[in-house]
Amino acid sequence: MPGEVRLLKDEPERIAAALGMTTAAFIEHFTRLTRDRQGLSIIEKDDDSCAMLGPDGCQIHEVKPYQCRAFPLEWNYEGWEAICEAAESDS
Repeated sequence: MPGEVRLLKDEPERIAAALGMTTAAFIEHFTRLTRDRQGLSIIEKDDDSCAMLGPDGCQIHEVKPYQCRAFPLEWNYEGWEAICEAAESDS
């Protein structure tokens, strides 16, 4: 589903370290400016899925952004249960 995975100030450094990259390389290859141009967001693949989502799930699970850790308890959207259950049954 299209959207933005916004990164907090310290998250690019933690994710880059987990991927064995420099922060600059991570930012260059895996982020873009958010729509409001106030921060960074992880880029999406052609199918609108997160660039960090691989065949076995989240590739950065141990250091995933706060936005991802907070879903669905602190934020969610109408109809999320049906979408997430469908995605889970596909794997």
